[in-house]
Amino acid sequence: MDTTLRDGEQTQGVSFAPSEKVSLAQALLGRLNVDRIEVASAGVSEGEQQAVKKITSWATENGYLDAVEVLGFVDVNRSVDWIVGAGGKVINLLAKGSEHHCLTQLRQQPKQHLERVKQTIDYAQERGVSVNVYLEDWSNGYKDKPGYVYNFVNELKDCGVGHFMLPDTLGVMSPAEVSAAISDMVGRFPGLQFDFHPHNDYGLATANVMAAVEAGASSIHCTINCLGERAGNASLAEVSVVLRDKLGIELNIDEKHIVDISQMVESFSGKFVACNAPILGTDVFTQTAGIHADGDKKGDLYVTKLSPERFARKRTYALGKLAGKASLEQNLDALGIKLSAEDQKKVLEKVIELGDKKQIITTDDLPFIISDVLETTGEERVTLEDCQMISNLQGNSKVDLHILIDGKKHTANGEGNGGYDAFTKALDAILIQYDDLERPPLIDYQVHIPKGGRTNALTEAAITWELENGRKMTTRGVNSNQVVAAIQATLKVINSLAK
Repeated sequence: MDTTLRDGEQTQGVSFAPSEKVSLAQALLGRLNVDRIEVASAGVSEGEQQAVKKITSWATENGYLDAVEVLGFVDVNRSVDWIVGAGGKVINLLAKGSEHHCLTQLRQQPKQHLERVKQTIDYAQERGVSVNVYLEDWSNGYKDKPGYVYNFVNELKDCGVGHFMLPDTLGVMSPAEVSAAISDMVGRFPGLQFDFHPHNDYGLATANVMAAVEAGASSIHCTINCLGERAGNASLAEVSVVLRDKLGIELNIDEKHIVDISQMVESFSGKFVACNAPILGTDVFTQTAGIHADGDKKGDLYVTKLSPERFARKRTYALGKLAGKASLEQNLDALGIKLSAEDQKKVLEKVIELGDKKQIITTDDLPFIISDVLETTGEERVTLEDCQMISNLQGNSKVDLHILIDGKKHTANGEGNGGYDAFTKALDAILIQYDDLERPPLIDYQVHIPKGGRTNALTEAAITWELENGRKMTTRGVNSNQVVAAIQATLKVINSLAK
């Protein structure tokens, strides 16, 4: 049972608009194939009731109405009437599963609270609404006074309750405690349906789910992206794969929609999953170490049942200072590019050099790097030592250029309409001292940035030059600073013509 739209909305700063709730409800039931969804708390607002109306209308048309549940309170008729007014057919009644809560928060004796619960159940059933019952703070209630919990369930077991929901409301249980408590409840009350509702305060939610299911829980509550109060609820993505892979349980969940629905929830909630979050994170199917790429290439040595293809994703091999030959080959294969062993070595050296500078490199950057590296051959007479640029909103840009020519240092200042123009002025002031060095006329200047929308992306500057006898030459530079990329391309043509 997914409770993203109810418990997940209790995440700090999260509030789903009615249209977002409807879209997510349709995706959860219609695409992800969860068995049940909890979509709201009764009585919250008029807008909330309108959202539930739209969800139940769609659910009725598509045969999902019995799978749409709404949290209600022990108020006899108020919550039930709200749910009926929204077209709902299932109430998840929030009762007290802890005597301490009952006495302290409600200021009622257990007998009084139970009577009120029974009245609410009776009224709901009279109005054609099915009832499930939450035992709020059950984990602490069971630990502090199990007799209260036993009596509570015993009093309600013949009242037509569909699911008794056992929440670890504050996320305080360990797997061993969950196993013992659920086993006790299932053994003590055979034939009843017990749900387990975990929270993740100790980071144990998924492990606790495993323990609960092995102990006999019939349903598990979770949310997309671990949304929920404090540390959140159990992750539907983690729970789904763990139940399938570790416990061999058959589920209706369509795993190929786990990631796209996670992204919907990210967009609507404004809460984003960590890059290394299991199943969902952007980096979890990226191999960074070269030895891993090598093992995969030789025999899928680092591939597990938890494959990206299950979730409509792809495995990638990171390019950076830890990349090896196999990492590069995997990326070249993905692009359909063939390079000689010698050229691969040059490209890999450049990749590692960029990685040392903390530059993020993607497969989309590779063609630029390849062009840059393979155009650089032999010793260079002209090398860049430093170039300081100042650009103002008003007025020209200024450059302080430091280069080496045949090992001799040269310095010049330039001013022009933009950083590159100022660089060429400074460069020409130095080159004029040499008869065998020149900057040919520029014909075309193009800047290319890989797709992906990264502001720190590698930039390729491709400059076409006019040579003697009508010939043309294009040189390229690659850098995250597009002016520096153009400077690299310019020095390449000068060095090429000087040889």
